[in-house]
Amino acid sequence: MKPEERASEQMKETSKKRGYGGEKNIPPGRKIYLDYNATTPLAPEVIQAVTKAMHEAWGNPSSSYTAGQKAKEIITEARESLARMVGGRLQDIIFTSGGTEANNLVIHTAVKQFKKSNRQRHEGEDQRKTLGAQPHLITSCIEHDSVRLPVEHLVKEQKAEATFVPVSKVTGQVEVDDVISAIRPTTCLVSIMLANNETGVIMPISHLSQQIQALNQKRMSSGLPRILVHTDAAQMIGKGRVDVQELGVDYLTIVGHKFYAPRIGALYVRGPGEATPLHPMMFGGGQERSFRPGTENTPMIAGLGKAAELVNKHCEDYETHMRKIRDYLEERLEVCISAYYFFWIGL
Repeated sequence: MKPEERASEQMKETSKKRGYGGEKNIPPGRKIYLDYNATTPLAPEVIQAVTKAMHEAWGNPSSSYTAGQKAKEIITEARESLARMVGGRLQDIIFTSGGTEANNLVIHTAVKQFKKSNRQRHEGEDQRKTLGAQPHLITSCIEHDSVRLPVEHLVKEQKAEATFVPVSKVTGQVEVDDVISAIRPTTCLVSIMLANNETGVIMPISHLSQQIQALNQKRMSSGLPRILVHTDAAQMIGKGRVDVQELGVDYLTIVGHKFYAPRIGALYVRGPGEATPLHPMMFGGGQERSFRPGTENTPMIAGLGKAAELVNKHCEDYETHMRKIRDYLEERLEVCISAYYFFWIGL
């Protein structure tokens, strides 16, 4: 018997002693899907909601007749469900095509707002520090491409400057002190993901927001631009509690296909256009209060709303199940690695 075969047999024996049934407990033909951070299958209730909307809510939501008003009602209900899911208000939710668009919209807004406020600001000692300067963006070195690449593109086009903060080699987290140290007079946006899609590490967004809010009070009195705070919550929603009031963010990205909804997204904005700036990237028929125009995709929004409703009802159960699966996986890996290690050192 080859060494690797002996190691495999020893691992199986160890698993049996610890109460694991191994492959025998898996029914023939059954496949285990392990890439939920990439995308989740649609929940049955979501499929029902999408199908029903396709049949019954085919009208244009902007139309005044019955079919259109039915579609508008479904969209409003979905918006309410998403607002409850993240602890925001109905008017704070803007539907988008997905997380990529939502993230790009935030970055676009931050740069445009910096330039707009810079032109309006009166001259002074502190104001001259930003006069003619490029907006400065801070993000982490482990962000999703939909944040990293737009920022890199702006830098390449000489439309912005950026700092990519590293994560701790010990915790895997972005250190709040590192972010604060990277802030300049021209900093206008900090964008840090809430949970990493590869490591599962949760970032200290609440602490970071508190620090920036305190700093913003001093900056505003000095005439320096406000630093906006954004977090991409794609990998956290449906797995753990997400509350924008606790997080203290200005923007939060919602991605449907990470929590059993269709491939559609939304952006939470704390008082869009009033308390928090939001500049559209497109112009059209005035949908989503002109922040994101385009005739709404009612069936997909219905599915997103239903998935949010399920999160609202079962969030604690989802979190408990996720923790149980994580602990099981870690324990099994520990068993396998230990058995393999002790076999090889005994050769």
